Amino acid sequence: MRTIEVFRVNTTAYEEEDFFLLTDLTEQEIAEVLTPIVELERNEIQEYDNDDLVENLELAYPSAFIKVHEFKRIEI
Repeated sequence: MRTIEVFRVNTTAYEEEDFFLLTDLTEQEIAEVLTPIVELERNEIQEYDNDDLVENLELAYPSAFIKVHEFKRIEI
């Protein structure tokens, strides 16, 4: 049985573009799928958004548990 973890995915210098994945994938599995996509944009070949990244993970691992998680923030 695989463990479900939360990963903060950072692909740019802008923290507001980070997103959180709740998944049973490993860090290596995530990086293997996302790195080539991110590199294409860095080389100005193809653009992506976070939805595209998640969609590619779902296509690569159709039986995996993958959810984008939004943390609620409380400021006091």
